Amino acid sequence: MRRALTVLGVGMSVLGSTVVTAPARAEGVVAVRLSGETAVAKEVANFWLADGAANLRGATPYDVRTSVGAERLDTGVELDGKPVSYPPLAPEEGGASAKTPMTSGKVFFIGSDGLPHWCTGTAVRSNYRNLVATAGHCVLDTEAPDGPLGKWVFVPGYQDGVAPFGVFVGKVASVHHDFDSSRDYDRDVAFAVVHNGVAAPSPGELADTGRLGDSVGGQGLAFNQPLAPIADVFGYPAGPNPDGRWPYTGETLEWSDGPTFGVKVTGLPMDRAVGVASPFTGAGALGSSWLTQYTSGSRTGYLNGITVSAADTDGDGRYDTGVSPYFDAQVLQVFQYGANVWSGTILRPL
Repeated sequence: MRRALTVLGVGMSVLGSTVVTAPARAEGVVAVRLSGETAVAKEVANFWLADGAANLRGATPYDVRTSVGAERLDTGVELDGKPVSYPPLAPEEGGASAKTPMTSGKVFFIGSDGLPHWCTGTAVRSNYRNLVATAGHCVLDTEAPDGPLGKWVFVPGYQDGVAPFGVFVGKVASVHHDFDSSRDYDRDVAFAVVHNGVAAPSPGELADTGRLGDSVGGQGLAFNQPLAPIADVFGYPAGPNPDGRWPYTGETLEWSDGPTFGVKVTGLPMDRAVGVASPFTGAGALGSSWLTQYTSGSRTGYLNGITVSAADTDGDGRYDTGVSPYFDAQVLQVFQYGANVWSGTILRPL
């Protein structure tokens, strides 16, 4: 049985000084349940935090749909609606000094092979400061298409096995109907609502670390935009290039930047893909954020793409392009649903 529910309508909420208005009838949006009752969410948190976070440390990069054939195009993209953007959200406190965003982290889950894996995710602004953007196939199990990947959590700021802000258990994710039903990779984007963070100050003990957006802030978002001259890409790439070289370990957040362009993709059903010049491998970097107008001072920008695969467009045996769906009006609807879903702590009845 599929564990997905088509969402027919959602309302309007105030997002700071910005109003995120969901469409009157979001018929293209599907809500995917990630965790059940509070007791189940606690079990998920304990799974990842137990034994000194052994399962976080032992996870391997997700290697599903990590590479495609692609050809760079000289043409741009055709806008299918009015340009829309939402500004970034600052955390309650500034956090440690760094040039990379606090919002980036790893998405952990159990794959269809029964083993722990990771993708990349990023916190984005929402009405309840609880939303994570990643690739759709880092939420839905496309190898066993009967629902979501198991024990789904987000760990912002992950580095070398450390979860500095805690583990955020997924509650529900929004995806586009066309990705859920027919695996249209032009819709391979998900927005996951997470509960408050959880840490384990001592074995067998759980503590609430607060809302995601309060801890790390949230990136802004931009839809129906012309192709950006430069996008900054943040992710946790790992694994080899086509020539066998391993340029990344996946243990630390990596940063690349480059121009964006249209791409013609082979190997995935995508008709409206965009590319960014980036040396990231696909494994581990699936779900990496593409930020426009990024500034290292505030460590914020506007999410305008999500890596769903990587390509070697010049045939030299090394990846040179990240591939993303174009952030159009359909992806906007998926975001608008997720931005209006409440969550809370898992350490008391919700």
